[in-house]
Amino acid sequence: MKNNATGDMSRRQFIRTAAVGTAAASIGPGILRAQEDKRPLKAGLIGCGGRGSGAARDLLSADPAVQFIAIADLFEDKFGRTLDGLKKRGAATDDILQFVGFDAYEKVLDTDVDIVLMATPPHFRPAQFAAAVDAGKHVFMEKPVAVDPVGARMIMDAGEEAKKKGLSVVAGTQRRHEHPYVETQKRVADGMIGEIVAMRCYWCGNPVRFNPREPGWSDMEFQMRSWFNFLWLSGDHIVEQHVHNIDVCDWFFGAHPVKALGMGARVRRQVGDIYDFFAVDYEYANGVHCESMCRQIVDCARNVSEHLVGTKGWTNCKGEIRDLNGEMLWRYEGPKTPPAKTQEHIDLLKSIRTGEPLNEAQNVAESTLTAIMGRTSAYTGKLVTWDDMMESDMRLGPTEYGLGDVPIDPTQLPGKPWPENV
Repeated sequence: MKNNATGDMSRRQFIRTAAVGTAAASIGPGILRAQEDKRPLKAGLIGCGGRGSGAARDLLSADPAVQFIAIADLFEDKFGRTLDGLKKRGAATDDILQFVGFDAYEKVLDTDVDIVLMATPPHFRPAQFAAAVDAGKHVFMEKPVAVDPVGARMIMDAGEEAKKKGLSVVAGTQRRHEHPYVETQKRVADGMIGEIVAMRCYWCGNPVRFNPREPGWSDMEFQMRSWFNFLWLSGDHIVEQHVHNIDVCDWFFGAHPVKALGMGARVRRQVGDIYDFFAVDYEYANGVHCESMCRQIVDCARNVSEHLVGTKGWTNCKGEIRDLNGEMLWRYEGPKTPPAKTQEHIDLLKSIRTGEPLNEAQNVAESTLTAIMGRTSAYTGKLVTWDDMMESDMRLGPTEYGLGDVPIDPTQLPGKPWPENV
């Protein structure tokens, strides 16, 4: 893949063109429930944890007529709350298919579902997405879509196959469906802030939940039930969480960065094997830099945001554009719209019903790989390039799965130990 995704077009022409794919599917609020195809759609849910149940609710908010005919999870005890929620909304019956185990997703794909929602830990996403495309299913997949370079490239390849098959693929990077973001991106693409010269993005907040280990749990079960805290399952929080903000910068700039120099450490966390914080300097084409920071430490300042500075002004990316003196040039005053997590499903369903596929696989794979590039630099202390990532054979986690023992990898430390006599 070329570092400069714009080819012979100017960067502004590229991002204006690229905006059409996302923005065109995200015009106006709930009226987007297309009327072209009245056929009831059948859905399957792979991963019945909190996000999986949430994705199911979001899909039903977009179209209450969707019926769930199959669900899957590694643990049967995850089914209860999900099933209760689906049945209360009339979206499932008592004979809904329920599959348990590491291969449960394959059994969902063997049914006649039209759409699959994927919300298992990100480590499993590449194989599950490739299998869904092979089975000819439309897909909603949560972010991030991989934890290592091999997995990110698998998503890219499967995304290309999905295009050939006319399948719709929407990712959980919901800011691309949030109307203030969409309208701001259009104006940035049209040059309202001039040429982008600098960017910054943050996700600084508290750690995600942790489930204490219970008697009888194997290493695998313990890690799976608290997957946010383990590198091979989550990719670390720069990948699992901060990918949202990184994705906005990639989207607004119209390309991925070409290199990254990062740092980070583990100083407060007492569980798992991931870092507490990262700071990464991403360099994009034309020498534009993005300051990226993320932190998960209790009782510290919080900041979840993105900012772009151009030659004519700056923007918070979500509805405001100001000139270089701080005067307001434009503010989003559009209609009240559904929550972004609902809108992404509205856009997915519209693309399916109109036969105009929406495919976000490449976008989310590139943003995921951008985050992995920053993590890799922080872990190793080395300057890491996009080409390094595209050529890397790094794979995290086991290749065979079972509910037995899985060693926890030690936290990676950059550089070499400091000699006591220096």
